[in-house]
Amino acid sequence: MSKLSELSRSIEGKVAIVTGAASGMGRATARLFADEGARVALADLNGEGVAEIVAEIQSAGGEAEGWALDVREATGISDFVGAVASRFGAIDILVNNAGISRPSTVDAENYEEGWVETLDVNLLAHVRLVRASLSLLQEGGEGRVVNIASTEGVGAQPFVSSYTVSKHGVVGLTRALAVELGHTGITFNCVCPGPIETGMTSGIPDEAKAKFARRRVPLRRYGKPEEVAHATLGLVLPASSYINGATLMVDGGLSIQN
Repeated sequence: MSKLSELSRSIEGKVAIVTGAASGMGRATARLFADEGARVALADLNGEGVAEIVAEIQSAGGEAEGWALDVREATGISDFVGAVASRFGAIDILVNNAGISRPSTVDAENYEEGWVETLDVNLLAHVRLVRASLSLLQEGGEGRVVNIASTEGVGAQPFVSSYTVSKHGVVGLTRALAVELGHTGITFNCVCPGPIETGMTSGIPDEAKAKFARRRVPLRRYGKPEEVAHATLGLVLPASSYINGATLMVDGGLSIQN
């Protein structure tokens, strides 16, 4: 008996770029996409870390290539996208995951310096990667872009104002490009992770994490990188062709708890 559904839930053979792929959510996303049959282009400032993930994917039978990339450099982004296109012949999926956080008080001496770096990595790099990949994403008529923001993109905490503003910007960028480029067939969506067990949160004592989760997260725990990766996967499926401009919270219910 033939299937009743018409839309595919497979990304097998698709070419996917994942930035910030050497650790945390980026690593989990790259490995998950490879498990699902995608050909994955990994980029990270940590070249050695990228090489390790590529080796892991290849040892499991997946197809991947890695590049050391500083997403603050416009020329480097252009060269990287060109290299991916040369290696794989296409770009179907772009996951803008690379990000940093520079906690600071507003009256700190290096406050503005931290702003420049944070906005370069967390927001401007997303724009540059989209622009560099745009023609290739359009070729198949169903390109997928997922920008990784944060619950800070819809709320705020003290001492991370540059991070918070950058993530609000990611949400706004996603919505703006979803409207501007929807006619091309490319979808733009945003994932907002809450407290996740990553390198960015590794310096927080376990007791403090547990206390925060009990007070703020209905599921009473931090999330795992793979849980975010699966949310990202859902947005890049061919079957998700009518999801455009969405902001998906992956936060255990943190953002809705009063």
